[in-house]
Parts: sequence; structure tokens; C-alpha cells
Amino acid sequence: MVTGGAGFIGSHVAATLLARGDEVHVLDSLVTGSREKVPAGAELHVGDIRTDAGALFESVRPELCVHLAAQADVGTSVERPDYDAEVNVLGTVRVLEAARAHGTHVVFSSTGGAIYGECDGPAAEDAPRRPISPYGISKLAGEEYVGGWNRLFETGHVSLRFANVYGPRQEASLEGGVIAIFLERLAAGEETTIFGDGEQRRDFIYVGDVVRGVLAAIGHAGGVYNIGTGVETSINELHAVCRRVTGVNRAPAYAEARPGDVRRSVTDPALAERELDWRAEQSLEDGLRLTWKTLQEAAAG
Repeated sequence: MVTGGAGFIGSHVAATLLARGDEVHVLDSLVTGSREKVPAGAELHVGDIRTDAGALFESVRPELCVHLAAQADVGTSVERPDYDAEVNVLGTVRVLEAARAHGTHVVFSSTGGAIYGECDGPAAEDAPRRPISPYGISKLAGEEYVGGWNRLFETGHVSLRFANVYGPRQEASLEGGVIAIFLERLAAGEETTIFGDGEQRRDFIYVGDVVRGVLAAIGHAGGVYNIGTGVETSINELHAVCRRVTGVNRAPAYAEARPGDVRRSVTDPALAERELDWRAEQSLEDGLRLTWKTLQEAAAG
């Protein structure tokens, strides 16, 4: 079962599980996901994790649930914190309870950047957790429920804190899609905008590496792990690499910094390397080239 499997990361996870021979069911409300992203061979169940998880688990009885469904837009979480909490906290509880009824192993997708807040350096899993948005708060609450269920019911669910994920099928219109925005606008000959001075630093990780991280966590007996590169890249540096990859040498415009935008967000992936035998393999430039190639192929039809 892949909740949110009609979305950016979820569709890649579903495709990889299919490729290894699994029967894959996708539960997605299609609020931000789309039918077109669901890979051929996966069965789509249009529904809401808050109301439909229990019945679907009863019908499918999955061995594994990769729980990616979420309200992931920071702006929406600020404007509608109650909705954000309903999806990310209550929805996660419903998934955990459905999983408990059928002995399903859960891999829960969390977030590094929104949970750690402003970082002094690469943040390890035991670093202070200082979320500055309701989204970060709700994801941290979800993690606590996952850990609490492990203690209460002796389950072995795993939480993965993703860094800034990018890659094919990411929507430029959705939160976190700065790379998709840059590439699509450069392709269209449109202006790109950097908010603030561009020296904000982020940990960008290719979606294929994230999927490998999910697979590495399957069957692991609990824990919280960063899935990132540990490499910091400024938005100015990112834009320069995007220009190099696309061959479009258009300088960015600059606009006022956005309130609440952290200056430095980078994760330390050493624990995942030690305990999950996982590490990011794709360099930023190579990952951008793969993403750009996919974008060009889609444009060519």
C-alpha cells in the first residue's frame, strides 16, 4: 500500500515496488496527486486516509504501507492549521491503526527541513527540533505517534526525514518545487525569481535516492532516519547549475525574502548509512540532468 502514490514521490515508490514484483495498491485523494502519475500495474483507490484507510486495509491486508499522503504545503498549513493537523496527524493515526489491525509494517515519510528549522550545520536525528510552521509541527507529531505505537504495540515502524526532494514528475506549482520551477521557466524562456539574497542553503536529494532509502527501511525494526545528502547548496549555486544543465544562460531576478524562510537547512545522513546501509548516490548536477532530460522528453510528446 502506498498512500499518496499518485503524487511525486509516491509514484516513484509505487513504480519501484512494482518493478521488484510486489502487488501495489495506491490510496490517494487526488487533491494534489493525479491519475496520470500512478504507474501501470498499480491499483488506484481514490479515497482519504482520514476516512478510508481502515476499510481499504481490511480489503487488501497489505504487508507493507509506505505512508506518503500528506498536506505538504507550508503556506496552507499556516492558513489552515486545523486542516493540516487533520490530514497529517489524524490521517497518520488512522493509517497506524489500520496497519495495527493487520500486522502491516509502516514506513512514514517525515521532513528534515521543516522539523529541524534553522540549522547550525548538518542536523543529525538527535538535533534540536524547532519547527517554524504548522506543517513541521504536524509531521513531528506524526513521528511521535509512529514511535509511540512502536512502544505501545511493539511494532517496528520507521520514520524517514526527507531533505529537499527533486526529480521527474515534481510539480512546479507545489511547495518545495524550486528546481521544477527553475527548470520549467528556463525551458519556457521565462524569468526565474530568487527570493532574498539567494544565499539560503538547502540539502537537495534526487527522488531515486529517496526511493532507495524507503526500500532500505522496509523491514527495519523502528527508528528515525535522515534521508539527505549532507551537502549544502545555496539557491544561487542551484540556479547556476540549472543554467548549466539547460544551456539557458538567463540570470535570475531577485525579490523580497519570504517571511519564515530558513537560512540554512541540511541533514546529516550518517545514521542511515550505518544502520540502513544507505547513502545518496546521485550528484546534484547529474540528478538535474536526469530531471531536465525527462522534462524535455515530456515536452516533445
